[in-house]
Amino acid sequence: MVYRPSSGFMPPTDPRFWAEVVIQTLTLFAMLVGLFGLLVPVFPGLIVMWLATLFYALIENAAGRMAWIDWTLFAFITILMIFGSVIDNIIIARRMRGHSIPWSSIGLSYLAGIIASLFLTPLVGLIASPLTLFTAEYFRFRNRRKAFDSARTYMIAWGWSFLAVFSVGALMLILWLVWAWL
Repeated sequence: MVYRPSSGFMPPTDPRFWAEVVIQTLTLFAMLVGLFGLLVPVFPGLIVMWLATLFYALIENAAGRMAWIDWTLFAFITILMIFGSVIDNIIIARRMRGHSIPWSSIGLSYLAGIIASLFLTPLVGLIASPLTLFTAEYFRFRNRRKAFDSARTYMIAWGWSFLAVFSVGALMLILWLVWAWL
């Protein structure tokens, strides 16, 4: 006699079904790590998300489950990843250059953020970058107010940049969900 729950539901026993569940779960997890990793300025969250979809596409293709619509959605995700990676730097640089902040100060700020994030923590990198910009601009102007305005401009630009990139990442996730559960 086989035990059956009172609801009559029996979980699928097909190993291919469970393999698909595991692959989709791992892909979703990697995409969420990438999306929330965007909070860390030097973490390549969009690239992590794209790599997750690339592996998913390769596995699905090997299983013979990739139709033209799947490849089209993967192409859109790829375009979004490239766009998001470029727009991030354009927003920050344009905003900062619009306030006449020199490339040397911008470069020092980026370098300090990357080094602090790699060797300490990303939170320290997030603080080190505008602090370095403030210091560079203070030595340039010898005026604390102008240096603070430059650092504030950087933080506002970073906020807009984060919003744009996070939106791109969310759209990538939505497209993958449509693709995975079509």
